[in-house]
Formats: sequence, structure tokens, C-alpha cells
Amino acid sequence: MEQAKTEKPFLTIDRTYPVAPEKVWRAWTDPEALKRWWGPEPGTRVSLVELDVRVGGPFRIVFGPTGAEHEAAGVYQVVDKPRKLAFTWCWPNSTPERVSLVTIQFMPTAGGTELLFRHDGFFDQAAADGHKRGWTGAFGSLDQYLHSL
Repeated sequence: MEQAKTEKPFLTIDRTYPVAPEKVWRAWTDPEALKRWWGPEPGTRVSLVELDVRVGGPFRIVFGPTGAEHEAAGVYQVVDKPRKLAFTWCWPNSTPERVSLVTIQFMPTAGGTELLFRHDGFFDQAAADGHKRGWTGAFGSLDQYLHSL
């Protein structure tokens, strides 16, 4: 008897921006641009951004209030400028063994860019729910940043 595979929890977020895909790409791949919007809520302090945007290159982002900073890290899996970006994701200081995958597609539209975001492979539903809250806040800040360009 074959056991059914259970899919790990994931989340998706779709957004449309009134700017070219290259500008949305830059928001995700330029350290200074990323510092302007990153974090689970507006005004999150970002103290460190290290991005080696190439297949196999690492990234590291440290953010949050001083003394309670969070660190996100991973390795780029796909770098197809300005169409697709994929990277592993983990919290090296709390759950380094829980590695998931973020995939972002940047689709040109008549009025700008449609962004398709998928975060796959969460450890459990609680982890997916926590990331959904964080990403929803981050996308609110990204929306404001891209609409200000």
C-alpha cells in the first residue's frame, strides 16, 4: 500500500506595480533599495544587507529593533534578471535546520509589473502563518516604496 505524500505548507502573494520589472527587480537585489522597504512592518530598522546576487551566492539580512534583531539568510538558486529570482530561506540564529524556498517572478504588463511570490516548504502550518504575517507587512512597505518611484 502506497502512502500519500503530504505537501508542506506554502504561501503565495501576487502584486501589480506601476513600474518596469527592472525597478521591481532592483528593490529585491540592491542592498540600498532593499533597506528602504524590508521588514514585517513599516519603519523596520535594517542594520545589515549582504546580497551576492548570483546562482550559489549567499544573502544575509539583519533587521528589527536593536537587541531583538532577526537574521534571515539563504542562497540564490535562480537569478534570471529581471524575470525570476529564487533563493533558499532560513533563520540561522533560531531554526537553521528549517530551510524553505522563495520564488519570485517579475512579469511585464501593459502598466508595469505583476509580481508572483511563492514561499514553499514550511516546517508546519504555524511557520507558514507566521511568515504570512511577516511577508504581508513587508509587501505593504514594498508597495509604498515602488509607488514612490
